[in-house]
Amino acid sequence: MPIRSYKATSPGRRFMTRSTFEEITTDTPHKPLVESTKRGSGRNQQGRMTVRHRGGGAKRNYRIIDFRRDKLDVPARLATIEYDPNRSARIGLLHYADGEKRYILVPQGLHVGDTVIAGGRAEARVGNALPLRAIPLGTQLHNIELIPGKGGQIVRSAGTAAQLMAKEGAYALVRLPSGEVRRIDMRCMATVGQVGNIDHENQSLGKAGRARHMGRRPEVRGVVMNPRDHPHGGGEGKSPTGMPPKTPWGQPAMGHRTRTNKNTGRLIATSRHRT
Repeated sequence: MPIRSYKATSPGRRFMTRSTFEEITTDTPHKPLVESTKRGSGRNQQGRMTVRHRGGGAKRNYRIIDFRRDKLDVPARLATIEYDPNRSARIGLLHYADGEKRYILVPQGLHVGDTVIAGGRAEARVGNALPLRAIPLGTQLHNIELIPGKGGQIVRSAGTAAQLMAKEGAYALVRLPSGEVRRIDMRCMATVGQVGNIDHENQSLGKAGRARHMGRRPEVRGVVMNPRDHPHGGGEGKSPTGMPPKTPWGQPAMGHRTRTNKNTGRLIATSRHRT
């Protein structure tokens, strides 16, 4: 999935790059697996803004992805590779032997026409989904469950992969892309391979308009505001903050511990902050 650059015909084109989309085989999604979605604009169910600088953007329809991979021991053929506006990874439409169709995340190395299968007796090949207890040590994984049967929750973005490090009792030790080593129940399912579209991280938007198309509104730095608007505001000329970084409401913005759930923290074998 190479990256395409443009001639500098305008300031916005000068640094703009984007994917060539040469791996995409169709631009028409499977309608039964598409549903309309409403823009959240960074607001929760009460309508209160919980994430700033979100809103607008191009309309998107949601593709229903099979993160559970719970159709066991039924082979499926990868029929298409498609673009999904809701995620950085590519998605693929599986045609199962019994006629059912489902979308999955397409891993690197899986091509149209290849066959995949899910289940404890499946081979640990790219695209197959197995419980952690059946996967050999050292295997690269993605779409990993944290609770058996809930569906994959982590390692789902483009180019990411985790590695199965060890097995201890009822838990497997998995090294995540952040460097954290985490204990995960060995009954949890995971898909073999690295998520595709590896060059996604190398793309440059090039202009503010592309960010607006993605629903990202402008952000204003605190140091250019007035003191009444932000703790970093004020000063003569371009002044440094003069204090540890803070949010507009005065809370620590860097270095402040935010993890409060000790039940999940106990499953971390090695923190990503340790060197």
